[in-house]
Amino acid sequence: MQSNSQTWIKYLARAGYFSRGVVYLIVGGFAIFAAWGAAQSKGTKGAVLKILKQPFGETLVVILIVGLTGYIMWRLVQSLLDTDNHGWSVKGVAIRLGLLSSAITYAGLALYSASLIGAFASDNGDKTGGLALQMGQIIGQNYVALVLACIFTGIAIAHWWKAISQKYADHFMADAHVMTIIHPISMVGLTARGIVFAIIATILIFRFLGVESGDRAPPDVKDALVYVQYLPFGVWLLSALGIGVILFAGYSFAEAIWRKINLEDASISDQM
Repeated sequence: MQSNSQTWIKYLARAGYFSRGVVYLIVGGFAIFAAWGAAQSKGTKGAVLKILKQPFGETLVVILIVGLTGYIMWRLVQSLLDTDNHGWSVKGVAIRLGLLSSAITYAGLALYSASLIGAFASDNGDKTGGLALQMGQIIGQNYVALVLACIFTGIAIAHWWKAISQKYADHFMADAHVMTIIHPISMVGLTARGIVFAIIATILIFRFLGVESGDRAPPDVKDALVYVQYLPFGVWLLSALGIGVILFAGYSFAEAIWRKINLEDASISDQM
């Protein structure tokens, strides 16, 4: 029998996958518009800003923050309590560290979202901008940029392997008919997101080699999309990548509905 805390975490986890899907749906859509000169590419923060500008924007951002908080909690549970049984092998530890880094990344996005609605308002100026500048200065150091490039390369390869091997299917509770739809969406979406991480790694390698200055904010999804836009055949490449990112959003929505949330293996009680 499920405890109340297990039930709530399952709801929050699914809300988290849905929130991630909303963010990447906006990112992918603007990438396609940017490819044809109708808009500018946006990263995850730009997607939140776009949500804020909609009618009832602050309310929508609050809902997004709740969803992201659920996603962060689920990633922490996955990493620390090993609900998917990755174990303590080198591969398992690497996957769990990746889940932990995902929690940290989305915690940053949730804090940024909260700052937009005045949660951290003060007379001391823009805290998030100052933090980004400090991080940029740290990442600008060659050895840090190289280490991060290696990490992002590993994440990209993990996404591609997950897509090719269809390992994601192990975590879905859907019938065969539904999976025939989920498979192409997941494979293309995961591949596209892997490409985004690979491009971020490339930008970091350029910083390591001194080709690009590192005295600015750390590279993100927006930087990766802009990089693609200025490549030869950038219109077509960015359009294709934008479609792939939208399909990753579809993969996230599928996870919100059909993913296994294995809290029964995590020993989470009502006292949590």
